[in-house]
Amino acid sequence: MVVGEITEEKDVIIIGGGPGGYHAAIRAACLGRQVTLIEREDLGGTCLNKGCIPSKVFTHFAQEFKKTKHLKEMGMEFGEVEANLATLQHYKNKKITQLRTGVESLCKANKVEIIKGTASFLSESRIGVENGHEFSLLNFKEAIVATGGDFHYPDEIIFNDDTVLKERQVFELEDIPRELIMYGADYISLEIASVFCTLGSRVTLILREELALDPSLSKELSRQLKKQKISVIKDCVLKKASEREGHVLAELKNEEGETVSIEGSHFVVSGQVKPNLSDLGLDRLRIETTGRGYIQTDREGRTSIPHIWAIGDVTEGPSLAVKAIKQGKAAAEAMAGLPVEVDLRFVPTVVQMSPPIAYAGLTEEEAKSEGYSVTVSENPVRGNGYAQLTEEKDGFVKVVSDSETDVILGVHMMGMGAVELITAGVMGLEMAARDEDFRFPLYPHPSMNETMLEAVEGLKGDAVHMPPRKKEPVR
Repeated sequence: MVVGEITEEKDVIIIGGGPGGYHAAIRAACLGRQVTLIEREDLGGTCLNKGCIPSKVFTHFAQEFKKTKHLKEMGMEFGEVEANLATLQHYKNKKITQLRTGVESLCKANKVEIIKGTASFLSESRIGVENGHEFSLLNFKEAIVATGGDFHYPDEIIFNDDTVLKERQVFELEDIPRELIMYGADYISLEIASVFCTLGSRVTLILREELALDPSLSKELSRQLKKQKISVIKDCVLKKASEREGHVLAELKNEEGETVSIEGSHFVVSGQVKPNLSDLGLDRLRIETTGRGYIQTDREGRTSIPHIWAIGDVTEGPSLAVKAIKQGKAAAEAMAGLPVEVDLRFVPTVVQMSPPIAYAGLTEEEAKSEGYSVTVSENPVRGNGYAQLTEEKDGFVKVVSDSETDVILGVHMMGMGAVELITAGVMGLEMAARDEDFRFPLYPHPSMNETMLEAVEGLKGDAVHMPPRKKEPVR
């Protein structure tokens, strides 16, 4: 220790103030711990400030913009509708500020200490925090690593601030792209393609790999993309993307080895998330990592060092805020000695495109490969009365079941309300519900909820608004 060095004693330190970190901080404080939360940028992390919230402002805007034709048909009178992205940017920034202020107020109300700066481990019980020319030393009893992930992009792409963009930058545009080329293979890619197509862009979607969806969802997604006139390119490798003479040129190589060139006004790429661990000083600790470079944890979130925990994108599993939030709460509760466990088998995946996608559990193919005797039922949304009157008739609800036990194995849906409705599916999956457990409750009428009820009733051929199943011929 150098002369004059001052070390502060802390109870619980959480590194990272994203959704996982601030949920962990507030939950730990509620359980009686003295919590210090270290964040180098803004509270709320990538999710609130750059990712989830900004993108959902755009998806919500596009969904409402799409409704104007139907509203006019119903008799709502208004002038020509235009999409003003400059105004939308102002609204987006206002909402981000409001939400971030709310998080800051919650931390303050729960007496969570906020320290601005970049944290790194100096030992298994000490952290250094750098903020400009200031450097602080903090001893801790327990710590949670919640530093999130960084996006990584192909070397073949030459980015700029105007036309060749990363996925977050597209939500900073103040003008609608004339011709948008979207490159990726995740929910972000689908949302961006759908949003800007709805707002008037001519969109080309380049899928760098197949989407991991149930076959029925893949089929319906392809139909919807075709219906929306989104051009889809598969089975190609990106060779180069750059700006040239006022437009963007993307060069692809197809399966035959031929070079295919696509021109557009804008090119957007959705990067791949990797754990943000480079500045943490983990090399000074005996902490175990996985083969893919994530921090190894048990089902409570505890690392190989018993008093250090890790949550969110620094751990294995989907790069979703819902995972980080669950892990953050669980880690805080485990610190307090409560019995907890994080199980990611039924984490819901949602795509806020038009129409939305939501799913959880096993796909039909996965259920078969795991040895189940599979029965499926698909209920088209167009058979729902509320869908008809709201003119939201695209999509379906599919239920995957084990015919020997009647246990529901997976729920896959596309259509308006799917994001809210998937919660019922997740609840059922977590409780190992049988079809009778879904059929017994009363469902509000008329509502999109009834699409779930009739999909489950369809497993036994009992759904009123679905065509009767063809009977197997007697042999």
